[in-house]
Amino acid sequence: MPSKEILEKYAELALVKGVNLQKDQALMINAPIEGADFARIVVRKAYELGAKDVLVNWADDELTLLKYENAPEEVLKNVPEWRVKLHDWITEERGAVLSIRGTNPDLLGGVDPERVAMASKAAGEAMKNFRQYTMNDRITWSIVAIPTGDWAQKIFPGQSKEEAVDNLWEAIFKIVRVDQDDPIEAWNKHNAKLEKARGILNEKAYKKLIFKAPGTDLELELPEGHIWKGGSAISEKGIEFNPNIPTEEVFSMPHKYGVNGTVASTKPLNYGGSLIDNFSLTFKDGKVVDFKAEQGEKVLEHLLNTDEGSRRLGEVALVPHESPVSQSGLIFYNTLFDENASCHIALGKAYPTNIEGGSSMNEEELDKHGVNDSLNHVDFMIGSEKLDIDGVKPDGTTEAVFRNGTWAITI
Repeated sequence: MPSKEILEKYAELALVKGVNLQKDQALMINAPIEGADFARIVVRKAYELGAKDVLVNWADDELTLLKYENAPEEVLKNVPEWRVKLHDWITEERGAVLSIRGTNPDLLGGVDPERVAMASKAAGEAMKNFRQYTMNDRITWSIVAIPTGDWAQKIFPGQSKEEAVDNLWEAIFKIVRVDQDDPIEAWNKHNAKLEKARGILNEKAYKKLIFKAPGTDLELELPEGHIWKGGSAISEKGIEFNPNIPTEEVFSMPHKYGVNGTVASTKPLNYGGSLIDNFSLTFKDGKVVDFKAEQGEKVLEHLLNTDEGSRRLGEVALVPHESPVSQSGLIFYNTLFDENASCHIALGKAYPTNIEGGSSMNEEELDKHGVNDSLNHVDFMIGSEKLDIDGVKPDGTTEAVFRNGTWAITI
């Protein structure tokens, strides 16, 4: 394990800049069993910051795999009512939710994709209310990561588990700025840079973005009134928080009916414990009409068939190639990290906060404005040092936004 000092700095970052825990606020933590030592540090720090109550939901990869391999379908198709009520309780309390991630990317690679798909759909349906709270920033929430043995060895093949875990800790600390003297101040400066970038894009108010790279020729319409966000967010109670640590993106929403062309992935996608790699999607009027994948094609098919909205896009995010995640030279097989190494788009539900007045719109109004809805929200990476992006301005003229994977406009 790393030193107690740096682990406490990481825990403080997650609580102060991540969920921004308030005095007398409840906190729910989702954590892997392998991360018990770190989770205990977070719990202790949370109480020191004045938390009213801290609940921990433990996850264990081996138990998860056993369930997928052995449980009857009726179990996979249903989420226990107590689990739903627990999540509803934390939202009603206006508590904070911190997820500590560290799952084996290959965990469910040998499981029938149909069983994984039915469980994912059941969870999406059961947690719809909870997802509305998080995606509309009604509560503060954040995701951080810690190394686990299987995940670390996937990133550093050929190394012992201990050596791989040590190397992954080192990479994570650098990427999330915990290796700096004052990580919180470093994040204040980083959030200010992302705020400046999203401000410039909001002033541009592009009508369309055009992506071109090897295997990619995609035109993506942006709805009228779209909003670029990134870095920190503001909850409905006015609390600033960082949903993702790390984060290097500025993001908005495509028009659900306005995406045309083909896009190719540039990094593996870890979806529900299975990897999808070297895949491409073809869109017509916003909908995926063709797809292929060298690895995990059946998993991709189940993802796309979850519901109508799973074949449409809910997010477009811009990340320069020089981000710390990209410059690490590592493939993390983990969306939290890989999406912050690369421009990406997301299949499924859009964040209502990405359009003017979206948080107060009903489903019919959101659809009218081109806002996609789905049980899913799955980011996948399309950026590289070979990606060019053009923006079509309101007057119809075009300008370079990205060239060779980085900003072509002054940010």
